[in-house]
Amino acid sequence: MSGMSDVRLKLYAEELSREQRTQLFSAPTGLSRWGLMAHRWHTRRALLALDAAQLRDVGLTPEQAREEGLKPFWRS
Repeated sequence: MSGMSDVRLKLYAEELSREQRTQLFSAPTGLSRWGLMAHRWHTRRALLALDAAQLRDVGLTPEQAREEGLKPFWRS
């Protein structure tokens, strides 16, 4: 036994998952509010246009891509 409880391991795994999700959908720094909205709009439309093989390449499921792609551009 390493001394880490199952609860601690689960919390650590969830924390890693949150960090990866945050890094996955981050915009470039230095964008204005309008630039950020335009970036979100373009990238979300492009995400919806990817096929299954391309989504596998970037590590997303079709459900994740659809969920992110259908968000309005004003939501982060």
